[in-house]
Amino acid sequence: MPRRPAPADPLAPADPLAEVRHGFAPDGVRAASPGETPPLADVAAQLIADIKATAVSEMALIKARTALASDGARRAAMWGAIAAGTVLIALLAMVFGAVLALAPHTGAVLATVIVGAALLIIAALAGWYARRGALDIRAAFAERGDDPHWDDSE
Repeated sequence: MPRRPAPADPLAPADPLAEVRHGFAPDGVRAASPGETPPLADVAAQLIADIKATAVSEMALIKARTALASDGARRAAMWGAIAAGTVLIALLAMVFGAVLALAPHTGAVLATVIVGAALLIIAALAGWYARRGALDIRAAFAERGDDPHWDDSE
C-alpha cells in the first residue's frame, strides 16, 4: 500500500495519484499508444545516445575501480615494506641474542657457526617451499605437454 503524506504537509497533494493520467506522466511527454510506432530514426538516435551514456558510465566505473585498486596497492606496498623491515630487525635481534646466549657455553666462534647453520637450514627449507609453489603456479598456467614437470598420473 502506498504511503500517503501526512495531512499537516501543505505542499503535498491531497491524492498522490491525482496528477497521473492514463498514457501520460505528470508534466511529461505523452507515451506512445500500442498502435503508434515511433520513427526508426528516433529509435536509432535514442539507442546511440543510450549506448554512449552506458560507455561513459562504464569508463567512469573502470576509472574509479582503478583508482581504488592503485590506492590499495600503494598502501599494501607501503605497510608491507614497513612490516618486512620490522621483521628483519626483530630477526637480527633474535640472532644476536642467540649468539650471545650460546657464547658462554661454546665460545663466540662456535656459537656464531651454530646460529648461522640453523639459519641456513631454515633458508634452504623456505627456498624449497618457494620453489614448489612456483612450480605449482607454472603448472597451473602451462598447457599439457609444455611443462617438463607435468604429471600425467593425476
